[in-house]
Amino acid sequence: MKRPVPRLLALGAARALALALFVVAAAPFFAAPANAVVEIDVTQGNIEPLPIAIPDFVGTGGEDKMARDISDVIKADLARSGLFRPLDSAAFIEKTVSINAPPQFASWRPIGAQGLVVGAISKQPDGRIRAEFRLWDVFAGQQMLGQQFYTSADNWRRMAHIIADAIYERLTGEKGYFDTRIVFIDETGPKNKRVKRLAIMDQDGANVRYLTNGGDLVLTPRFSPSRQEVTYMAYSGADPRVYLLNIETGQQEVVGNFPGMTFAPRFSPDGQRVAMSLQQGGNANIFVMDLRSRRTTRLTNTPAIDTSPSYSPDGQKIVFESDRGGSQQLYVMSADGANPQRISFGPGRYSTPVWSPRGDLIAFTKMHQGRFMIGVMRPDGSAERILTEGYHNEGPAWAPNGRVLVFFRDTPGPNGGPQLWTVDLTGYNEQRLPVPAFASDPAWSPLLE
Repeated sequence: MKRPVPRLLALGAARALALALFVVAAAPFFAAPANAVVEIDVTQGNIEPLPIAIPDFVGTGGEDKMARDISDVIKADLARSGLFRPLDSAAFIEKTVSINAPPQFASWRPIGAQGLVVGAISKQPDGRIRAEFRLWDVFAGQQMLGQQFYTSADNWRRMAHIIADAIYERLTGEKGYFDTRIVFIDETGPKNKRVKRLAIMDQDGANVRYLTNGGDLVLTPRFSPSRQEVTYMAYSGADPRVYLLNIETGQQEVVGNFPGMTFAPRFSPDGQRVAMSLQQGGNANIFVMDLRSRRTTRLTNTPAIDTSPSYSPDGQKIVFESDRGGSQQLYVMSADGANPQRISFGPGRYSTPVWSPRGDLIAFTKMHQGRFMIGVMRPDGSAERILTEGYHNEGPAWAPNGRVLVFFRDTPGPNGGPQLWTVDLTGYNEQRLPVPAFASDPAWSPLLE
């Protein structure tokens, strides 16, 4: 079922006009300063979270509960990023803040608030919900951001994520990642007979929806970086098939039937091709398929096992894992297969590489002395850094802004199973994602449109 998309007054030509009218009307005392003092330097190693006050949004026309729920989601998004520390409302001196009047900054400075977010939710005559908010720099006593949005009532949670993204971007200078989804493999049943279904949820674990019924074994879902499409593998008999699924329309098509094993199909940056590993005999090589012509081109030709290809954001290079040197290591080659170069040289085995959307890092799984680690390195192999380790960590995938990774971690024991976790580039902010059962093979969507 197609998911309704909010109409955002902050985007598009007609929407930009509506937003401009909103900001101009507020200009006498809401003008944004040129040198606000509140900001977060995300290039630091261990970042001290910014104290931010987010009173419950004010609801009118019977929308009090929705207003509270929206402000709660905004607070949860910002807190989960590790960059913000929403203050306890019990400490607030000014309990109710109107969006149409300047706050009493003297009431917010004593509790340590550096940022202040106020908002209001109202129901329109046509049934839509209007959300408006303002972000204030408490130290400077100035507004940093003011926007309003219209959407249907059932899209209130997504509207909250969009507001959180706007706040995140204004205070960090980088795009947010809250208005996104994660596709994963939902696992239920006994450990030796798991039912695996393709599932999708919001990045915070809400709105779980199942995309397959569990009749076939499904593996390795991967999001297109340019649209809301997923490629994945399914076993409906002896041979695997690679499927292409449009999340919004539910339209599904078979990309191809491949004899032997097919590993981890992954999109090119423009969404027009998928790279994958095909096993032939005792070895596996990297192939790329044009999704329009269905033409397949072989990129590697070795007696080794080459797998897990991932494109650089500019589409010019591919990172992959190979045991051609005697153990699993990471290699980078041109997108046409030319000039493969080994980039991993630390102790242990490396696997599941994935290029950051920003192009500056490659994430990987590392196995050494019985430990499973999630780490990052530069594309030339330098500056390797381990972010987290644990029992059977595997399968990192990037948030679209390139600052957070989602991965799965297995738990030992007869009743154990994989769960989804996130960790940011500092390595200090590791959190478990709520899922209905066990979950593995996560992939992060681009920002929704």
